[in-house]
Amino acid sequence: MEYSSGGRSSRRLNHGGDRQANAALHRIVFTRLRVDPRTQAYYARRTQEGKTRREIIRCLKRNAARKVFNLVGTASTDPPL
Repeated sequence: MEYSSGGRSSRRLNHGGDRQANAALHRIVFTRLRVDPRTQAYYARRTQEGKTRREIIRCLKRNAARKVFNLVGTASTDPPL
């Protein structure tokens, strides 16, 4: 759902879903922000572009979710040993 406030146009997000998975993604992202130089550089670059902290965290969570999904998907399709 689109909404705007002042000069900014944005979307409302659904915060429902799997809460445990969302909490795990949250931990992944904030750990990477503390220790991973590439993630820190990404955060600094996006901040310079004018993105808000929430938008940057959302992008990082989306990226982490893709990586985790690909890992889980390949692990479940591998034949058992």
